[in-house]
Amino acid sequence: MMHKPLDGITVVALEQAVAAPFATRQLADLGARVIKVERSSGDFARGYDASVHGQSSYFVWLNRGKESIALDLKQPDDLALLKRIIGTADVFVQNLAPGAVSRLGLGETDLRAENSKLIHVSISGYGPGGPMEHKKAYDLLIQCEAGLLSVTGSPESAAKVGISIADIAAGMYAYTGILTSLINRARTGNGDALEISMLEALGEWMEQPELYARYRDHGQQPRSGAQHATIAPYGPFDTVDGVVFFGIQNEREWLAFCDVVLGKCDVAQDPDFAGNTARVCNRGRLHDAIDAVLADLSTHEVLQRLDAAGIANAQLRDMHGFSQHPQLEARARWADIETPAGVVRALRPPVVSSTYEPMMRAVPSVGEHTESIKREFPEER
Repeated sequence: MMHKPLDGITVVALEQAVAAPFATRQLADLGARVIKVERSSGDFARGYDASVHGQSSYFVWLNRGKESIALDLKQPDDLALLKRIIGTADVFVQNLAPGAVSRLGLGETDLRAENSKLIHVSISGYGPGGPMEHKKAYDLLIQCEAGLLSVTGSPESAAKVGISIADIAAGMYAYTGILTSLINRARTGNGDALEISMLEALGEWMEQPELYARYRDHGQQPRSGAQHATIAPYGPFDTVDGVVFFGIQNEREWLAFCDVVLGKCDVAQDPDFAGNTARVCNRGRLHDAIDAVLADLSTHEVLQRLDAAGIANAQLRDMHGFSQHPQLEARARWADIETPAGVVRALRPPVVSSTYEPMMRAVPSVGEHTESIKREFPEER
């Protein structure tokens, strides 16, 4: 086995659902030992669905490469065991309800008093302090609070993003924050305490539309379905047998599009389409001119013309189309991983290194490693 970037790093994860498990799974892929603490009934994400050989697609996605220990933290012996494990760990990650870890004596002050090198990481919905500190936070609700639904969907109806984007954002910032703190600890010898809120993580991703709305005289960008709210043409267009997406980024591309794809120089010369701002304002008539050409062409023909004109484009794919994507197949981006119910194909992590391969070890069953971990951390006498 090649050396892994996080060899020798131990992470204890008192985690559930999506945000924290997404962060710690990436640490496991880099070689960290991740000890996942579950109830005897397991992380409730194990029951979100039963799509993958009878297992939850969420849990299989988020928990490979971890060791599972089942503990009842209301029992003094189990809580004491967890504290012993954390006392030797490098990182502790938790996303329980606000205040829960402090009541268990697992807050940052308590744990770092015993292990000054510990990196203590808390993921919550809204962050400590403020009027919403104790408010329940689920992904869709954070999408609402961060304003995402106000810019996503059609003019008639808002729409949520189809994945757990607020959880993923928080998990990504927890992951990068942990890596940053590990680097800083190597320099200073000191641990750290990190707070990541789902609202602030997704809020960072909403900063562009927030700036657009704050400094624009006419309000925020509108919901525009699959069309780009502020660039035209940019989005889906029907063909004889399907849908293609493409986007025009500048005037050079606009002229090439009119010439090579539409074959209509008069469209390029129309003053209503001179510049992106004019095209956005006259989007309806612009789309009529484009549809008049593309509606008589096959998807293959349109993609060929767009490629010839140097216009960025895409074919609309569903999940089966993505699963069979020729680019991913050509680059061998899929790998098999073990799960309690059998082998599952998983996408390799998106960072490709010339010096190491990601671990991508097995998904654990509930409490699979409880006894071995108990033997490793015996009761102090």
